[in-house]
Amino acid sequence: MESWSVEQVCNWLKQRNLGELVPKFREEEVSGAALLALNDRMVQQLVKKIGHQAVLMDLIKKYQQQKSGLESLTFCCETASQKFPEVISGKNLKSFFARHKTLQWASSYALPDFPYDVKCILAEKKCPDHSMRIRIIEFLQADMTKYLEGSLYPNSQQYNVVVNALLQAYPFLDEDGNGFLLWKRALKDRFKYVRRPIEDDEQVLRNKCKFGHRRGQRRKSSFAENKLDDVQGQVEEEPAHLKGSAMDLHIKWLNQEYMKTQRNWEEVDNRMNGTIEIRRKMISNKAPLKDILRLFPFLRCPYQLFREFQLLTHMDIYKKTVEILEIYSENILSLYVVRNNPINIMLQENLKRHTEEDVLKYMKMTAACLLLPEVFGEDSSLFAAVNEEVKAVTPVLEVKNPFNMNSCEFALYIEREELAQLDDCTMALAALVAAFRVFDIPCPKRIHRTLNFLESLVFELRNPASLP
Repeated sequence: MESWSVEQVCNWLKQRNLGELVPKFREEEVSGAALLALNDRMVQQLVKKIGHQAVLMDLIKKYQQQKSGLESLTFCCETASQKFPEVISGKNLKSFFARHKTLQWASSYALPDFPYDVKCILAEKKCPDHSMRIRIIEFLQADMTKYLEGSLYPNSQQYNVVVNALLQAYPFLDEDGNGFLLWKRALKDRFKYVRRPIEDDEQVLRNKCKFGHRRGQRRKSSFAENKLDDVQGQVEEEPAHLKGSAMDLHIKWLNQEYMKTQRNWEEVDNRMNGTIEIRRKMISNKAPLKDILRLFPFLRCPYQLFREFQLLTHMDIYKKTVEILEIYSENILSLYVVRNNPINIMLQENLKRHTEEDVLKYMKMTAACLLLPEVFGEDSSLFAAVNEEVKAVTPVLEVKNPFNMNSCEFALYIEREELAQLDDCTMALAALVAAFRVFDIPCPKRIHRTLNFLESLVFELRNPASLP
């Protein structure tokens, strides 16, 4: 840059959307050397707009930092080559540069600015739940990728730097002294998950070829293919040659763990991660639901159902459902179309018996959830069976005594079979929406508008569906 002419400086400004500055720079004959010599006062005289001043100073500062870093690296390399001429050459020289780059990366790394809800949890020094841990890992992975200039292959030292920075800033995340290994493992798994579907990145393709993948294709487990044939053919007995396969071991472990009362949820997550490819392929090939649940019984757990939804969509559906019901419940209950509905009448009778704010809010959210299909003029029997027998084969809720705080029950049914017991209306609504996506079940036309309204809010569409 020091040797640039005035015209080259002007072209550089145009490339960085600073074309408005070109006439002034030409008038003042600012060459490359002059550009690097500018101080704050000179920039203020040259550039009138504060935004342009900030951008220009930032660009100059970055160039100077890069230049000083390169000079430092060159000096280190020259010094090392003088002391160890036989070492700093060829492959070792490449390793030396890579190590120096890693050290620079480590010294400059700073944790990302987490979203507001994550900040609140961390500020209260609360141990985050699973969905919040996933959000933290997602932001760390995205931030590392930015620092790595788009690379999806951090080295071990870079993982260590990021996890150390996290635990130093928030020591309470180091659970029982094992937090470092758990967070590092989770961060590595996140990078693997991000890399898995990528087919157009040269670095990813090179590594896939190196470790046994065919170019342009995902590596497929022979067990997965055989298991699909087994399921689709409705053959109950597993082929003998699959007994020793890694996938078979995962599935057996999951089935054994599901029968326990005290479960190792950390390991369940890892095993569900490792089997997601075969599970998604079974679902996309329309394998019978009973066979899918026989192999992966943890999909009956609301927690794992929500996690599967999040792996597919990167959305925390339970959190979004809480927000939807809190925002829309009063509006739904005020609509004329639901005023004389039996559920609304039942709600009004029960509201008179309670004074606690939490109870009243819970009852209103429950009623709003159950009345949604009525608001859109759709078939409520395909959405929830209230104190009735479930008749629909598509995902539907069974609700008993919805406004009785001591005996209310919520359950999710698919194909007239109970899939999961649910704690409250929020979890029930989240599970219903998640089930359609996770099991790839087409939405019935008679509740299409209701589910479209919910999904548009869950996925934060620019123009979400609105209440009639």
